[in-house]
Amino acid sequence: MMDNRPRLISKYTEELKRQDRVYQPSVFWENALDAIGRSYASNGIANFRRDKVNLNFFVPTYGTPGNGFEENTIKQIQSDLKPLLNFKQKQALDLIFEGSLQALSDYRTFITGNSVNDIFNNLDFTESDIGNPIEHFTYHGKKYSRSSLNYLLGLTCLKKIAPDFNPKVVLEIGGGFGTLGEILLKSNLQNFKYIDLDLPPLFLIAEEYLKNINQNEEYFFSHEDAIQEKINIQNLPKFSFLPNWKIEGLFGNIDLFVNFISFQEMEPEIVKNYVKKIEKLQPKYVLLRNLKEGKQIHKEGQLGVETPILSEDYIKFFESYVLLERNIIPFGYITPDNFHSELLILKKK
Repeated sequence: MMDNRPRLISKYTEELKRQDRVYQPSVFWENALDAIGRSYASNGIANFRRDKVNLNFFVPTYGTPGNGFEENTIKQIQSDLKPLLNFKQKQALDLIFEGSLQALSDYRTFITGNSVNDIFNNLDFTESDIGNPIEHFTYHGKKYSRSSLNYLLGLTCLKKIAPDFNPKVVLEIGGGFGTLGEILLKSNLQNFKYIDLDLPPLFLIAEEYLKNINQNEEYFFSHEDAIQEKINIQNLPKFSFLPNWKIEGLFGNIDLFVNFISFQEMEPEIVKNYVKKIEKLQPKYVLLRNLKEGKQIHKEGQLGVETPILSEDYIKFFESYVLLERNIIPFGYITPDNFHSELLILKKK
């Protein structure tokens, strides 16, 4: 992969430019992709979970920058306050800024939700340190990031609503650096398929991440072989990482569709197109995590979208599905500025 990175990034970036408007990056992503691509081409994945642009876009954290504080600001606050604090107060301040209190809260919810019936053996999950993450929280000897706990909470919520559901074919749009694939790989789920569709170079990063975790080449479908117009899901191996526009040629059935956070970073017409394509694949369940109020509107110097998508929009777009669950507490999250990161679970009518 190392020698191929610049070539693959260039190849798929050029292909992306020729795609329909609904497959182009949204205003939220259009400038980030170039910076992410340059970093990936030069440095690979050795330290990709420390790269500043990645941390701001697809490597979520509990501490900086995910908590809204820049590292220099934290240092200044600590420098000003710590001389005034006792030992316990200093420790509390450190825990708040590093995000460990929120991470522990999410972990407690995860283990409580799986303590009775851990059918997929997710309690044994421990996350890889590939990419040299800026933060990892260790509980009972197992490592977790914000990304892995986000997904584990979502899967726990799904199991609560559909305890007998055993997904064999999982399709995700916007899979970040491959966390859901890693969770599936390390579960006891047998004979599964995981398909990740994303913008270049993100799907390439996720593919390399998973290949470093499991180097069995037979597990992977080569995106460079996906030149045919149609791709039969039934013939795919365990893992497939494809550019987002390849959804046009996918055919067959899936069991579960997942989108965590990335739909909220797109414009409504982009999401609506994806939903139409997903509905044709007839997933039994849909698992979404996105902001109830929608992403902030793009302004000069501030990231955002042109038109925010609200919770009701997702429900309306999935016309063939009925809503089973809307969950913010305990499996979602309320931001300090009162945005609600909400889990939605829908079932095919």
